[in-house]
Amino acid sequence: MATNLQQAVDDYLDRLATERRLSEHTVAAYRSDLSQFVTFCSRLDIFILDAIDRRTLRRHLAQLSTRGYAPRSIARKTSAVRTFLDDAVRRDLIPANPGAHLARPKRPLTLPHALPAAGIAGVLDDLDGPEPIVLRDRALLEVLYGTGVRVSELAALTLGDLPRSAFLRVRGKGDRQRDVPLGGAAGRALDAYVRAGRPRLATPDTGDALWLGARGGALDARGIRRVVRRRLGTFPHALRHSFATHLLENGADLRSVQELLGHRELATTQIYTAVSRRHLRATYDRSHPRA
Repeated sequence: MATNLQQAVDDYLDRLATERRLSEHTVAAYRSDLSQFVTFCSRLDIFILDAIDRRTLRRHLAQLSTRGYAPRSIARKTSAVRTFLDDAVRRDLIPANPGAHLARPKRPLTLPHALPAAGIAGVLDDLDGPEPIVLRDRALLEVLYGTGVRVSELAALTLGDLPRSAFLRVRGKGDRQRDVPLGGAAGRALDAYVRAGRPRLATPDTGDALWLGARGGALDARGIRRVVRRRLGTFPHALRHSFATHLLENGADLRSVQELLGHRELATTQIYTAVSRRHLRATYDRSHPRA
């Protein structure tokens, strides 16, 4: 029996959320990319999974290019479709993935942008006051920069996750747990927020979320992004990039940084070695008399 394409996509997205436990942000990205593909197929009168062939995928790729999408976006969108079709093969919905041997758009290598360590320190040191929002924002930024956790991991923290040692336990992608060291500055700021800031933000309806908004509700990933934007003028991921880059620049080995970031593959972490080499070259050019 032929499988309806839209139904197959809906079932796949449900499994990403319930079985693979991917974040809402990741599932939303898959939903957007696959919905675009389903719409494209419908314009070709393709409504069943079996009707998708290599020519369909080539036309989809060509349309993305002609519509002016950036190479990185095209690579992500085609990867989402290919991964979906791989899953359909594993579930015996189609005999083979028509995109298995299709040329993959190359992702441009973009180096992470690391913030200057002195600049981060200046902002954090200026966040000094007894107000609960100030205590919260100082702790939030110190933990982001001091641990390198993802914004989704930070937003998911509860009072039960508070460290009882020098390590903070976080739940990463795929619900994998890892322990990350909590430095002295981050630990002190977090303690001050929990003791003197959070109780003044909490209401009788407040749950056990660690980070609270001004009205006592849980501060989600979007709210955390607003805090980072207001205080640092950038995104939370910039602090994660800075965390990794500054560790490597000061002698940390790549395997340790991989573990701290929660990357499954070392190749994901290796992009930071280019940043570190750039720093090394700048140091050499600045310091050596014959550079």
